[in-house]
Amino acid sequence: MRIAYHLGVHCTDDDRLVRTLARNAQALAAEGIEVPEPDRYRSLIRDTAVQLKGQTAGQDTQAIVLDQIMTAHVANRLVLSWDNFLAFPVWAVKGRFYRNGGDRMFAIRNIFPEIEAEFFIGLRNPATFLPDLFRRQRGRSYEEFIEGTNPEELRWSEMIQHLLDRNPGVPLTVWADEDTPLIWPEVLKAVSGHSDALELEGSDDLLASIMTEDGMRRMAGYLQQHPVQSVMQRRRVVSAFLDKFARPDQLDLTFTLPGWTEDMVLRMTETYERDMAYIATMPGVTYIAP
Repeated sequence: MRIAYHLGVHCTDDDRLVRTLARNAQALAAEGIEVPEPDRYRSLIRDTAVQLKGQTAGQDTQAIVLDQIMTAHVANRLVLSWDNFLAFPVWAVKGRFYRNGGDRMFAIRNIFPEIEAEFFIGLRNPATFLPDLFRRQRGRSYEEFIEGTNPEELRWSEMIQHLLDRNPGVPLTVWADEDTPLIWPEVLKAVSGHSDALELEGSDDLLASIMTEDGMRRMAGYLQQHPVQSVMQRRRVVSAFLDKFARPDQLDLTFTLPGWTEDMVLRMTETYERDMAYIATMPGVTYIAP
């Protein structure tokens, strides 16, 4: 068995992935893939990792935890998703992104030391990620939230490298959250590991959330008349219809934070794009690009 850990990050997925896979639980189970309800494992894994303090779980502990998580007697793949795996929101920015994330995943993997693991993570432009993350803080000022960190110095690649260093040999799949509408079926397939023959129900829901109903109808009609022959062809069709029928309210990402300027946001965006290009070249990383 393998465990696929979907790590978030915050302000990207909001449980959309695990909800979509749960809608297809029966079809996935037929292929040996289990997608348990989040309530079955999130607190359990957190509490077990704390109790173990990074040590390897014994056979009895492993069996007890797996028994509480799984409903099937046997599975080839177990999908676990939680944007708090790396850290809770209050700890997401402390000088760098998720500075203890690699250590946390090392500790979590030690709950199931004999089961192979895979990591999956979507990353987001810090220029939009930080304002959104700040909005989710409870009763904290911006100064308390940012705590002396220079937003322009934050790099996702540092977090990715730490995750790889602390978890050697664990495959890591990365994508940009901004690309998700174009690559969503591929993200779902990468995480779940389902067969090419299985078409997941709800795989277009993300696209429907940012495209007008008229656009979705027109695109469905076009695809029915012109069936695509490849993933790249489908992406080109989706991109073309998004250009014409995207919901304006979903594309207007304007944030105001103390001390931020338009030039600063532009610099952060350029840095993010370079950083993601670098991440795509890192050994041990599989990058899903549109």
